[in-house]
Amino acid sequence: MEPVTRLIVVVLFEGVDLLDVTGPPEVFSLARRETEEAAGYEMVLAAGAMDPVTTAAGVRVLPDATFEEVATRRIDTLIVPGAVEADDRRGVRALTDPAVVQWVRTLAERTRRVTSVCVGAHILAAAGLLDGRRATTHWSTARQLADEHPAVAVDADPIFIREGDVWTGAGISSCLDLSLALVADDLGEAVALRVARQLVMYLKRPSGQSQFSVPLEQVSTTRRVEDLRHHIMRNLAEPLTVADLAARLHVGDRQLTRIFKTELGTTPHAYIESARVEAARHQLESTDATLERVASACGFGTVDTLVRAFRRRLATTPTEYRRRFRSVPG
Repeated sequence: MEPVTRLIVVVLFEGVDLLDVTGPPEVFSLARRETEEAAGYEMVLAAGAMDPVTTAAGVRVLPDATFEEVATRRIDTLIVPGAVEADDRRGVRALTDPAVVQWVRTLAERTRRVTSVCVGAHILAAAGLLDGRRATTHWSTARQLADEHPAVAVDADPIFIREGDVWTGAGISSCLDLSLALVADDLGEAVALRVARQLVMYLKRPSGQSQFSVPLEQVSTTRRVEDLRHHIMRNLAEPLTVADLAARLHVGDRQLTRIFKTELGTTPHAYIESARVEAARHQLESTDATLERVASACGFGTVDTLVRAFRRRLATTPTEYRRRFRSVPG
């Protein structure tokens, strides 16, 4: 049987954010390289004409095809990036070109799944593709999206949201997280994790992770602390005591605490708990594992401890979190 090739179309237009355009193709390209027998991807950058498109970064990009040309083909995934302009009232304001909106509406009819990255959600909303759905966008334009499209349930917290065959991503680098999730949906978690490693991404983040979550905010400046962070992530089910971690760095318990405060702005205990909560969030989103199994695998030991950590960190329960963020089959 001939291997299936999925057509991925990225929408191009003047002023588009550059990373929104280049990030997803890089992920899909690496997925091709990391997979020997699974389906491949064909990447096409499409615009209104074949003229070079100038991105917000000033870099010009050449389209592979026009919207009219790709409209004759069956599209697997349509990726819609966004663009912004400065706004004194809001800082930035998302832009929507009516011609682009119309083409997105047309192309969506020939597409298996439609996705937006960053403020591209505003284009999907203008095309009527987000009505009655939960959706996310960059935090800076979430209020604009909610004000202009009251039929959309805007949630500015997650880095991406899947609602059936429509996916929306949050700001900037989360386009990589969304693309990894699309690869995982097509080819499995193992392939997506291999791609994440090739991208030197610290962690393949689940959709429910907040745009403001701990792993996004805490970045160490020394190799030994980064190595310790990786050790923690690989051994969440283990006790991970302060004494054991201190021994790995060849320092005393108090010195370890000072290092964490200086490098990561938190204590070892708080950092470990936050890492365990992140891991539990991923399991609750992507598996049907029982709470007992999630608690054990993530190092909480008991469901009660898991529940208390979720209430403390996320102001919700694991059960409620799973109900809200569990991936819905397309």
